[in-house]
Amino acid sequence: MTPNQVTAIRVLAAFAAVTLFTFGHDALVADATAILLTIAAIALDGVDGYIARKRNLATPLGAQFDILGDRVVENLFFTFFAATGLISFWIPVLFFVRGTLTDFLRGFAARSGPSGFGRNSMIETWWGRSLVASRPSRAAYAALKCTCFCYLGLLLPLPQLPVFDANSRQWLSGAGQALVMATAAFCVVRAIPVIWDGRRCLASGGATAAPAAVNVTR
Repeated sequence: MTPNQVTAIRVLAAFAAVTLFTFGHDALVADATAILLTIAAIALDGVDGYIARKRNLATPLGAQFDILGDRVVENLFFTFFAATGLISFWIPVLFFVRGTLTDFLRGFAARSGPSGFGRNSMIETWWGRSLVASRPSRAAYAALKCTCFCYLGLLLPLPQLPVFDANSRQWLSGAGQALVMATAAFCVVRAIPVIWDGRRCLASGGATAAPAAVNVTR
């Protein structure tokens, strides 16, 4: 299996999960299956990169496809939960704008010369590398998104469960909002190094070296 196939599978898993979440109000089995698919969609994000490195299959197209998969998955879930009324409309807007801006800056930097990390690259600072591309940061962000999506999915059938009274539902809903805000905050924080160092490329107008390969930094 190629890395691009893994990326395609996780996108399909995300769409399947959202489809099953729409039945969550009436079918707990569908909701549970959707949660498993959600976990798979997030977990497979690390598998495609591992296969690319292990089999030496990394390509600029694959890197862009991987980033596209990330954007589709996160925007799909947040848009769905906003449509159900569980979260604010502005949450998916925030993620869409953040993803569009950072992807634009990385793409512009790759075409004008600097890309990746280190000296003479787009992101030079150690704190920028730690926030954007370190394994702990990427793992924490993936785990936070996965927890957020699964928790919101669990909130969908609550009105049909008599074991929860109005106060319990309000508390659970508040915990979900806090989790969403934490995920959004982490998303914004991880974008800061890309925006901060990307401003240099915009200031130069792209008048630098020849185009370089795009580095996967989500």
